[in-house]
Amino acid sequence: MTEMGVSFSLHRCSELGLDKKELLTAAIKVLKFRRFRLMSYWNIHEQRRGVYDFRELDWQLDLIAKHGGAVSLCLGKRQPRWPECHMPDWAAKLPNEEWRKALQNYIEQVVNRYKNHPALSSWQLENEALLKEFGYCPDGDYSRRRFRTELTLVKKLDPNHPVVMTLSDSWGFPFRRPKPDVYAMSLYRITINKAGIYAFSKRPKLFYRLRAAFIQLFKNRNTFIHELQAEPWLKDAITKVSVDEQLRYMSPEILQETIDFAQQTGMNPIDLWGLEWWFWLKKSHDKPEIWNIVKELQREQLRLSMQS
Repeated sequence: MTEMGVSFSLHRCSELGLDKKELLTAAIKVLKFRRFRLMSYWNIHEQRRGVYDFRELDWQLDLIAKHGGAVSLCLGKRQPRWPECHMPDWAAKLPNEEWRKALQNYIEQVVNRYKNHPALSSWQLENEALLKEFGYCPDGDYSRRRFRTELTLVKKLDPNHPVVMTLSDSWGFPFRRPKPDVYAMSLYRITINKAGIYAFSKRPKLFYRLRAAFIQLFKNRNTFIHELQAEPWLKDAITKVSVDEQLRYMSPEILQETIDFAQQTGMNPIDLWGLEWWFWLKKSHDKPEIWNIVKELQREQLRLSMQS
């Protein structure tokens, strides 16, 4: 049986004008998710240098722990949601070596604060760290040396929880270091190419199976899907695109096909990407169909787990 999880982003909640606590509570109580990926956005929790405010992250982990859930907590400068690199303004003005040191200090604060939290199950370090083609990272820093240093730091501070690093769904194979405890993939089937045209991925399930098998064979590491597309990839901000246009590229039928495809790759668990969008469609546009598909999927997963 495939275990399903979901990502939750404060930035996305703010963008869509959502009640963040209402949404996370609904994800737990209504959709019955118990596996979550959360973000420790640097530009939220250290807005002033050396002044840390983790209240926004505390309540998320505490709420999930209260309901017996598990959290994979993202670390580093690059974390999910646009612009991908979430540096505070003060850090963006520093020379490279100085902001790197400040980032290490921030990572240390996060790890030490949450390494003994009952909800924590893993860390995810630098989301899609080497993906240069997507995101806005003004410094253009994709140093493997920095990533290795950060991985070493996290493992030193917390040897008890695995560290995940995520690959994109392109052709890359992780021959070189850093070598995390677990690899994860993003899986997107409908994207926009460099010409600004919607493109449907023609990669077969076998591609993902073989990629995971090669990683297991040559790196002795498991691989899972940390980000399965369950919302549309749009040419503009979501609030500037009509709902009808959005649903052309992530309809209930496409979502069901995407989930079926991912399950047939054999990778497990699978973390869905789009929680905030489903809730926004339901609450703001009276379109609960996507939400209900996920709800029914989770209900079936729960039924199967009780039988096993």
